[in-house]
Amino acid sequence: VQLQASGGGLVQAGGSLGLSCAASGLTFSNYGMAWFRQAPGKEREFVVAIRWNRSTNYADSVKGRFTVSRDNAKNTVYLQMNSLKPGDTAVYYCAAGRPITSAITEGRSYYYWGQGTLVTVSS
Repeated sequence: VQLQASGGGLVQAGGSLGLSCAASGLTFSNYGMAWFRQAPGKEREFVVAIRWNRSTNYADSVKGRFTVSRDNAKNTVYLQMNSLKPGDTAVYYCAAGRPITSAITEGRSYYYWGQGTLVTVSS
């Protein structure tokens, strides 16, 4: 199984950026997908999850600014990030798993992880 994240970069505060995560080696439509992030010197944190049925959970810190979607035909999950803030600066990781609802925000619920893509938001 491989998850290949892309789309990171440098953006000014208030700007937008889109991330993609292409999956291979798994039956993508059967898996929940999530994005996590890890800022320098901080622990990894949950950003958003999208289940196989496209229902979603967002971290409070990104609600209303970030939008997750998935294209099962392309085995790809997307993260559209708008109104970016310097606090959004982090390495963003995509992950695949079959989490139960109560554990959907927990990294241990996900079996497979991408390599991460760096998002830097300048003030």
